[in-house]
Amino acid sequence: MQRHYNACALPVRDTFYPSFYPSVEAKDDAPYPRPFHESSTNTLNMFIARSEYDRGINTFSPEGRLFQVEYSLEAIKLGSTAIGVATGEGVILGVEKRVTSTLLETSSVEKIVEIDRHIGCAMSGLQADARSMVEHARVESQNHAFNYAEPLRVESCTQAICDLALRFGEGADGEESIMSRPFGVALLIAGYDEDGPSLYHAEPSGTFYRYDAKAIGSGSEGAQAELQNEFHKSLTLSEAEVMVLKTLKQVMEEKLDSKNVQLASVTKEKGFRIYTDTEMEEVVGRLPTN
Repeated sequence: MQRHYNACALPVRDTFYPSFYPSVEAKDDAPYPRPFHESSTNTLNMFIARSEYDRGINTFSPEGRLFQVEYSLEAIKLGSTAIGVATGEGVILGVEKRVTSTLLETSSVEKIVEIDRHIGCAMSGLQADARSMVEHARVESQNHAFNYAEPLRVESCTQAICDLALRFGEGADGEESIMSRPFGVALLIAGYDEDGPSLYHAEPSGTFYRYDAKAIGSGSEGAQAELQNEFHKSLTLSEAEVMVLKTLKQVMEEKLDSKNVQLASVTKEKGFRIYTDTEMEEVVGRLPTN
């Protein structure tokens, strides 16, 4: 069967298109499928080399990129939205709880967990990966309290989590590799220590930063823009509660209620605590109706 091509439609190239299909010179009597031109060999080799860097865990590409780490950041964008807001009184964490089935017990969906009495975290991404990070942070916190008779600082706890995040692939000499790939989860770590309330964002790359307000997950882009407009340094804890739920309401696909969101706070007086159903209903009731 002969195939005819419009010579004006596409230029003749011996390269891969973004969809990775080769283009070859159009000839009416050419066999189909047509073989690669010899000049396409270099392009094919480049593609194979790109795939090797794509799969490599501990190897930088010629452009200075670690593709597997970049892919782990993309996995976080598929997770539920989580928001943290730091005030002078304490820190508020809020997350969206995606209920995928009417048979699912919503109480079993844990997106906010306690690390120590003065530290907690919200997660977005792969929950199984988050559990490994949280357990590691709990052990570090308890060991510090046992050895030094003082609570672990929030920044030190975040540093311990990020140190674990770097232990993927082959591992360094004398160091056990924890994962064969980067962790596919990001954490918002909230706490209250001798420096006051603080909020940190930890990424799979091992990078962490301190924030006044931060959003992660699928709705993070819109939520972060809203936080930038609404946040101010004089926020009270009560106002932060409403702001977190109001922001979640704008980016959630489902209608917000007390069952599909979760709140937690960290203060000097009460430490870390997750809100009860009654407290959630009270905060949801304070949301503006418009």
